[in-house]
Amino acid sequence: MMNHYLLLTPGPLTTSESVKKAMLKDWCTWDDDYNLDVVQKIRQTLVALATPSNDYSSVLMQGSGTASVESVLGSAILPDDKLLVINNGAYGKRMAEICQVLGLNHEVLSFKETQAPDLALIADTLAQGQFSHLAMVHCETTTGMLNPLEQVAKLCNQHQVRFILDAMSSFGGIDMDVAALNIEFLISSANKCIQGVPGFGFVIAKRAAITRCKGNAKSLSLDLYDQWHTMEHANGKWRFTSPTHVVRAFAQALMELEEEGGVSARQARYTQNQQLLCHGMQELGFNALLPTDMHSPIITSFYSPTEPEYDFKRFYQALKALGFVIYPGKVSDADCFRIGNIGEVYPKDIARLLSAIAQAKYW
Repeated sequence: MMNHYLLLTPGPLTTSESVKKAMLKDWCTWDDDYNLDVVQKIRQTLVALATPSNDYSSVLMQGSGTASVESVLGSAILPDDKLLVINNGAYGKRMAEICQVLGLNHEVLSFKETQAPDLALIADTLAQGQFSHLAMVHCETTTGMLNPLEQVAKLCNQHQVRFILDAMSSFGGIDMDVAALNIEFLISSANKCIQGVPGFGFVIAKRAAITRCKGNAKSLSLDLYDQWHTMEHANGKWRFTSPTHVVRAFAQALMELEEEGGVSARQARYTQNQQLLCHGMQELGFNALLPTDMHSPIITSFYSPTEPEYDFKRFYQALKALGFVIYPGKVSDADCFRIGNIGEVYPKDIARLLSAIAQAKYW
């Protein structure tokens, strides 16, 4: 194996050998065999994964997933608009921070990191009639919570509010139809459930919504409309340097998603991974942070052991030496750690992980 350990994180994550090998060839960004045969096909495939509707398009954006979130918020919120941000974790909080830095007209509804967004409170807030947009994280990987996508989408429709969904850690791993949910902008990243490598994010959005962004961006390099317009009318060209090796790896990852059976098949594998993990961890004496009905198939948080000898760094290093990398906790009022289920990881790998954890329990 090329991997020296399994990355059990919400991304970057363990990739297949063939995805890694796809990066071994150089590509010229002026050639049709890159722009038309790779970039444009990626854009078309992403839309097809999101919805059968012809009203949507996609745009790729250099940088981290957060860069794509900032691109959408900085381009889509016009001076007369007002955005409601739902915050129940680090990534909802980050969207609020982006709004503050960009000087966007916004309001934040904050909940505890272990609390699902209060739908009644969201409904009451939207009923005030002053909001044009709502932004929410789908899978809040701070805890592993899956936020109520369908219910919030319904509220946005009822109140004629444009829905911006941060689906960073869920798109490609959880089935959804963005047109049926009337999502205006969906944002995700190459190194999550599609199982590519870090280097760019992407936005799937209504064509009319992207057009509405023209001339409104707060940044040159993160101008969503200009990036989309260039790709749309210059046969897949990027405005600035294209991350060619990462893009080619992503194209390979998309092929492997199709070979696996599509998003529904990948969701089934991730779900099986997560259920095996939770059952095995419970048998080893670890308790999940969230109740089962709030879990996502993406990542799970577990309370740290209460024994005084326990130290996360020592536990982490012991597991890494056995071939597994887990994630530290990110919850402000709970001592915990996180284990991801996504990437090139299968039930047999979860079984090996559980054996390693049993061996690494030095305390």
